[in-house]
Amino acid sequence: MNRQKRRPSHKPSVEQLTSPPSRISQSVPTSVMSPGQAANGMAGLLPSSRNRGWLLGLLLVAATLIAYQPAWHGGFIWDDNVYVTQNKLLTAPDGLKRIWFSLDSPSQYFPLTYTTFRVERALWGLDPTGYHWVNLLLHVANALLVWRLLKRLNAPGAWLAAAIFALHPVQVESVAWITELKSVLSLFFGLLALLCWVEFVAERPGRFRRFYLLALIFYALALFSKTTACTMPAALLLVLWLRRQPINWSRLAQIIPFLVLGVGMGLLTMWWEHHLGTRGKSFAFGLPERLLIASHAVWFYAGKLVWPVNLTFSYPRWTINANDPLAYGWLVAGGGLCAAICLARRYVGRSVEVAVLFYVATLFPLLGFFMLYTFLYTFVADHYQYVACIGPIALAAAGITMAFDSFGQSRLILKTAFCGSLVLVLGLLTWRQCGMYADIETLWRATLDRNPNCWMAYDNLGNNFFWKGRVDKAIAQFQKALEVHPDDAVAHNNLGNAFVQKGRLDEAIAQHRKALEIDPGYAEAHYNLGNALLQKGLVDEAMAQLQKALEIDPDFADAHYSLSIVLRQKGLVDEGIAQLRKALKLNPGDAKVHNNLGTALLQKGLSDEGFAQFRKALEIDPDYANAHYNLGIALLQKGQIDEAIVHFRKVVETQPGLAKAHDYLGIALLQKGRMEEAVVHFQRALEIRPDDEDACHNLSKVAWVLATCPAAAGRNGPRAVTLAEQADRLSGGQDPMIVGTLAAAYAESGRFPEAIATAERAQQLAAQQGNAAGAEVLGRQVKLYQTGTPFRDTSAPAVSTLPAAP
Repeated sequence: MNRQKRRPSHKPSVEQLTSPPSRISQSVPTSVMSPGQAANGMAGLLPSSRNRGWLLGLLLVAATLIAYQPAWHGGFIWDDNVYVTQNKLLTAPDGLKRIWFSLDSPSQYFPLTYTTFRVERALWGLDPTGYHWVNLLLHVANALLVWRLLKRLNAPGAWLAAAIFALHPVQVESVAWITELKSVLSLFFGLLALLCWVEFVAERPGRFRRFYLLALIFYALALFSKTTACTMPAALLLVLWLRRQPINWSRLAQIIPFLVLGVGMGLLTMWWEHHLGTRGKSFAFGLPERLLIASHAVWFYAGKLVWPVNLTFSYPRWTINANDPLAYGWLVAGGGLCAAICLARRYVGRSVEVAVLFYVATLFPLLGFFMLYTFLYTFVADHYQYVACIGPIALAAAGITMAFDSFGQSRLILKTAFCGSLVLVLGLLTWRQCGMYADIETLWRATLDRNPNCWMAYDNLGNNFFWKGRVDKAIAQFQKALEVHPDDAVAHNNLGNAFVQKGRLDEAIAQHRKALEIDPGYAEAHYNLGNALLQKGLVDEAMAQLQKALEIDPDFADAHYSLSIVLRQKGLVDEGIAQLRKALKLNPGDAKVHNNLGTALLQKGLSDEGFAQFRKALEIDPDYANAHYNLGIALLQKGQIDEAIVHFRKVVETQPGLAKAHDYLGIALLQKGRMEEAVVHFQRALEIRPDDEDACHNLSKVAWVLATCPAAAGRNGPRAVTLAEQADRLSGGQDPMIVGTLAAAYAESGRFPEAIATAERAQQLAAQQGNAAGAEVLGRQVKLYQTGTPFRDTSAPAVSTLPAAP
């Protein structure tokens, strides 16, 4: 039986509405929207006017900015410290060169992203607001570019697609997380590249080839922002296929440069991820397991687009069992969907296939075929589909638009109500989702509310408490992480650090050793174990652990620094200086290392070089108390008293509870003859540390000067008695020199019976302590007091010396 030919339908297919204008101009009946109307999508909801495009654009921008309002002033979270707050490449003088031409990046090779962060760091320092606004404005720009690209491809509902893209809550992670600048920046240049490619391949006479060059440049910039842009050659082919343009050898030759760039950057990323640590049993998956991860992930992401509930920063990590037949359900379902899409092509055209292929191809590097470090915690993340979601969103917007366009006279009212409600609901969900990014503690608490077994969240919440000084709370979080995941080497390491802060060194050492049992190549655990052993006085074991850390990671600047301390304790000053110089080569902006190199150089007698290092430390951190302290001591020893006083005053301003700084400031003031000021600081030192013998002796020396100064103007007997009695009381009355000072003060005050008795007591103490010379001097003073004559000392007062701060 011959089949009757199907009559042309008056309802256009998706394919018709996404083909070049010249190919559909005769296909659309007058009862259906024109191509220009269809391209505008939501534009049909507004009266036609010259300014309609501007109004729609402003509406899109305003809605997006309002929806993301809770993220305007969000804080830094998770690895923002790696990318921004602690990234030395953003502030180092040679940082820009190292960003582009070295392997010093703390994460993958994202040179344009780090360059942008470097500019931002120069503009607003560590105020997160500026960083959030850059991400948000780029996201807004991306939404406008999505609108423009879909209009250029004559896709129905272009504005609606852009609005859904801008306001869908699954995008919040990419926008509200400062580190994800790489995603929004990469898509910005990727969309520009696609727009230029569309212009280049358009069948119009006189089209300039400059669009091809621009597309290639923008693609390179997208890759330099984030390597996952390497999938764009697939998108270029899909544009040709969607437009029914021939994919011949000439076109393939034009795509080859894009392919070479993408493959090269992709291989670099794979190497870098392996270098970061995507090794071991947590990443040991065969092809069947990877297929299961990928098939599940595709459906997971699609589900979050359709029903965006319980979105969280870290989802549960699935258990993969290739021997379980039910585990292949996602794969079978995916195959069935592909077959259905192929069969439906004659009815819906190529657009559905293009959207799905774009979605899967863009997700492909993140589906599990290539291991990422984050797969240690979860196989999926909202920000992974920031780009890929454009395909399904565009398809959904086209379907919604065409469905309402098939209605009768009420289509505008229905479309307005439905699309307006959809956009409003998505905007409200985004506004609510932004709230979890307010600060790091809010983020991890919200993550644990939605994923109670997220051991990574317990780890990071514990770290947040640790750095805030709430060590007991930190310990509780690390222990919860270990309850969920006992083999969490990071939690063991962090718990060890917390125990160190509590002075529980044996427990700390046990935790670090446990971390190394789980992961013997964990350089940070070797480093922390070395530091804990050093505090226990086990210098040789500490040195072995620090050397192991440097064997694993030769560029571990802190390990070089700690090893330098060990070497100096062992008397190997030259070797210690060498380690400090290595640490500075790796991290020239570390004030702490400059300070310690200064003290080591002073140990070697290289005072000028030591001074230079202290001054360099203070250039980096003008409020660095230890550098001021050590420089003040060095200046005091060189006789540069006035400058020493300046630095000691800075120390007591920034660290008023440091007793030794008050003591040294008092010594410097005493040498300048400013005794009353000196007394204030000696007494302050003793208030802070009543057992400070140096401050006690220095207070006694002031009393000695006031009691024995040859010049009458320099003497003050009653004041001398007060200070000497204080020093004698604090020293327990067992120091013969202090007791002798008290005797001299009594004599100056005319209290000779007390002076004689006190001097005799001092003489007896000196004799008992084996100080024959002191006993002899005190004996002569007893005879002098017996004649009613005070003692006069014609020598200059001595000052005590203290070791430099570590």
